[in-house]
Amino acid sequence: MDDEISLLRMAAQRLVGPRAPGPAEAVRLLTAVQGQDLPGALLSVALRAGCSRAAVTAALDAGEVVRSWPMRGTLHLVAAEDLPWMLELLGGRVLAGAAGRRATVGLTDADVARAHDVAEAALTGGRRLGRTELVAALAEGGVPTAGQRGYHLLWWLAQTGLTCLGPTRDGDQQFVLLDEWVPAPRRLEREEAFGELTRRFFAGHGPATVKDLVRWAGVLVRDVKAGLALAAPHLERLDVDGTEHWMDPRTPDRLAAARAEAEAEAVHLLPGFDELVLGYLDRSCTVPPEHADRIVPGGNGMFRATVVHAGTVVGVWRTGRGKARPIELEPFAELSPDVLAAVQERYAALP
Repeated sequence: MDDEISLLRMAAQRLVGPRAPGPAEAVRLLTAVQGQDLPGALLSVALRAGCSRAAVTAALDAGEVVRSWPMRGTLHLVAAEDLPWMLELLGGRVLAGAAGRRATVGLTDADVARAHDVAEAALTGGRRLGRTELVAALAEGGVPTAGQRGYHLLWWLAQTGLTCLGPTRDGDQQFVLLDEWVPAPRRLEREEAFGELTRRFFAGHGPATVKDLVRWAGVLVRDVKAGLALAAPHLERLDVDGTEHWMDPRTPDRLAAARAEAEAEAVHLLPGFDELVLGYLDRSCTVPPEHADRIVPGGNGMFRATVVHAGTVVGVWRTGRGKARPIELEPFAELSPDVLAAVQERYAALP
């Protein structure tokens, strides 16, 4: 049954079968795509939209997708209209610990208030600043930015909804004012927002459990259960060895239509931090537990890029050095010649 759960998740995430119509739709489907490694996040979206990484960057430049810290204090890509309600719903628990962090890095409440005013003045009117430029503007405005202070302030400005990362310039994302960059945000009441979050997580990641969503969004079990009260009529319940899972009712049909691709033909090269691995508390159906440490060495939180065959991670990979930049593959066990050939073919075709 584990193999089937993994394949269903691949179908739900549009890694097999018809891809999402475009980058913004792929991000909206998943609700949020972990994004501390921007090149990897671009690849994750491109694989699900059947497009190039340049097309995903274009969606950022067009204001369809933004990058910020909507949940767990971690960078994610989200659909632009979703960021405000997600920050309002999920940011409170993260911000509750901000005062302690400020004290650790040596910032005062007056410093962050000053940072807000300086950043707002620097960006108002559609202006865009890269990370280095915005930190420099804060320093020139009398805000201490040495050490970890600069990064903390950039995080705090985005976490509180003043700024977000949107358009790119020379490969570097620019900070903009959220209210200016997202002129038509969705506004959801708290109960409705939990229902929306719950429905979309299970539709885009399911089959998954309440505990998976608790971990993914950094919320409480009672929050997810409240969301399920609204979302359950739109979802299908699946019992797996006595554990309740939820998914989009259409996911089994999506997998049935793509069964050959999912089971036998396709090898998938996923970047580190990809949602197929990272989107769940229990990822054992996709990642063999005996190899979990090879994906996150020493449990250091740095997820390596993975090779997936027939719904199971069978190795890790990285782009090699040198002019040809061949793939460097570390299989968990000996792979068949057909799978090895498929790895090379997939690597050559990466968007």
